[in-house]
Amino acid sequence: MKLTVVGGGSTYTPELIDGFARLRDTLPMTELVLMDPATDRLELIGALARRIFARQGHPGTITTTTDLDAAVDGADAVLLQLRVGGQAAREQDETWPLECGCVGQETTGAGGLAKALRTVPVVLDIADRVRRTNPTAWIIDFTNPVGIVTRALLQEGHRAVGLCNVAIGFQRKFAALLGVTPADVHLDHVGLNHLTWETGVRLGGPDGENVLPKLLTDHGDTIAADLRLPRPLLDRLAVVPSYYLRYYYAHDEVVRELRTKQSRAAEVAEMERRLLALYADPDLSEKPELLSKRGGAYYSEAAVDLAAALLNGAGSPHQVVNTHNKGTLPFLPDDAVIEVQATVDQTGARPLPISAPNSLYAGLMAQVTAYEDLALEAAVHGGRDRVFKALLSHPLIGQYEYAERLTDELIAHNREHLAWA
Repeated sequence: MKLTVVGGGSTYTPELIDGFARLRDTLPMTELVLMDPATDRLELIGALARRIFARQGHPGTITTTTDLDAAVDGADAVLLQLRVGGQAAREQDETWPLECGCVGQETTGAGGLAKALRTVPVVLDIADRVRRTNPTAWIIDFTNPVGIVTRALLQEGHRAVGLCNVAIGFQRKFAALLGVTPADVHLDHVGLNHLTWETGVRLGGPDGENVLPKLLTDHGDTIAADLRLPRPLLDRLAVVPSYYLRYYYAHDEVVRELRTKQSRAAEVAEMERRLLALYADPDLSEKPELLSKRGGAYYSEAAVDLAAALLNGAGSPHQVVNTHNKGTLPFLPDDAVIEVQATVDQTGARPLPISAPNSLYAGLMAQVTAYEDLALEAAVHGGRDRVFKALLSHPLIGQYEYAERLTDELIAHNREHLAWA
C-alpha cells in the first residue's frame, strides 16, 4: 500500500508519521511519500520520519520528492495538508479583517475566504493530476477551509473525503471526563466544517445512552472554560458548540481580543522555527512535546482511521467526516458538504440519519452554506463581484460597506495567488 502526503514538509507531519508508525496494524503501508516544494524543510522532516519509523519498527519505506506526479503515481490514497502562501499569508488573513471590525481568522470570515481563494485552484490541479495517474486513489483533505475544499473536489467528481480534528478532540475530552475509553464515545456531531455542535454524546454507539445532559450538569464549567464561552450559554443551548462558534456567539469580544494580542500566525511561525530546530537533531526519533501545542491534536489517529476504512475496511465503521449532504439535512442542498457521523468503507462515506436540528443552529448552518456556495464560485471562477457577494453573504460580515472594503483588502493582499486579479 502506497500513501502520499502533499505538504509533507509541514511541521505537522511528524504527528502524522507517529500515527502511521503506532497504528501500522490498522493501516499497513509499504511506501510513504512526502511531497513538498520546500526542499530544505522536506529533507529535514523526511529524515526525522525515517527515524520515527525505525524506532517503532515500521518496515515501510519513506521517500521525499518535489515532483508531484511522481509522488502520486500509484498511490492508494493522497493526503492533502498544504498551506498556499505559508504562515505569511495566514498572518495577513488574521490582521486586515480587523481593520473593519471583523474577525481575523484563517478559516472563517474574510480571512477564511482569502484562504479558500488561494487554495481551491491549487487543490483542484493536484486532484486532476492524481486522477490522471491513478483514478481509483482516494483523496483525504485536511487542508482548510475543509468544507469548501472538499466540496470543490466532490463537485469535480473526485474520490474525496474531508477530515477535521474537532470531533476526535471532543471525543477524547468527553471520554476523559466520563472515565471511559474514546472507543466508547459516539458523538451526535452535526453541522458544517468549523460550524458544528455536539447534540448528543452516546455510550457504546449510535443507539447508545445519551449522556450529554449529565455531562453538561457534572462538567459544564470545565467544558465552558475550554470553549471560552459562559456556562449559562451552554445550559441554554443544551448542546456543546465547536470552539469556532465563539467567533459567532462572541464576535465583538473576540475582535477586541485579537486587536490587542499577537496573531496566532505569529505564534505558530515562532513555534515552527523551534520545531524545525528540534527536527534537525539527528538523535531525535520521536515527535517532540512542543508539537502538541502546534494544533491538529489527534490528527494522526483520525487520518489513519479514515484511510484504513477507505482502503481496507479496517477503520472504525462510523467516523465524523466531511461529505455530501444527500438529503441528510433536508434544509440544505444535496450537494452541500456537511460534517457529520458517517458510515465509512471502501465505497466511501454515507452520513448516518440525523434528527432535525434545532432552528437555533440550523439557521446558521443554512446561511453559512449559502456563503460557501458563493465562496466556491469565487474560488473557481474569480472576479471581484463574486468575492464581494461571498463576503456580503457571510454572517460575520453582512454589511455592504464592510464587504466593499474587505473585497479590496482581500484582493490587494492576495494578488500574487489569484490568477484573475
